[in-house]
Amino acid sequence: MPDKKTIERAKKDKEQGKSASTQAGEFVREEIHKVRRGEHGARSPQQAIAIGLSQARRAGVDLPPPRKGQVKERTRRSAKRAYEAGQHMRKPARRPRISKAVTSVLKREPTASVSARKLSTQAKEAARRRSPAARSAAAHKAAQTKGKRGRSAAARKAAKTLVRHRRRKA
Repeated sequence: MPDKKTIERAKKDKEQGKSASTQAGEFVREEIHKVRRGEHGARSPQQAIAIGLSQARRAGVDLPPPRKGQVKERTRRSAKRAYEAGQHMRKPARRPRISKAVTSVLKREPTASVSARKLSTQAKEAARRRSPAARSAAAHKAAQTKGKRGRSAAARKAAKTLVRHRRRKA
């Protein structure tokens, strides 16, 4: 179950006109923190991301399930059920025994799977699968939704980082 703060952050993202994937990112972020705190583990960064996306769909984020052929059929069906539950098209049946079993299995999984290094590798691989045009469009949209103050702050941060990296090389 996601925290109230996570749901609030996702709602704020929606009000600001940010994409559904950005809203879902709040849930993924929370899931990564849960694994790092040791509340439970994950076999891979992809599993932690998948759990976060599922929670986002169940919480009502308008993130449709992947199309046929993109992922395994079982994954797609699961995402479809989560999406329908979040959109109030289906009333999810409570299954305490299954829920407890899943939790106990996750507790046995490693927590190192969401280290900075593993997440960096996952992000690079995901970016590599997208076309340069798609990456550019995403960056352009991100800059637009940032707003004037956000862009200014990002520019200052980039300048500081540049200076820091130059010092390190010297």
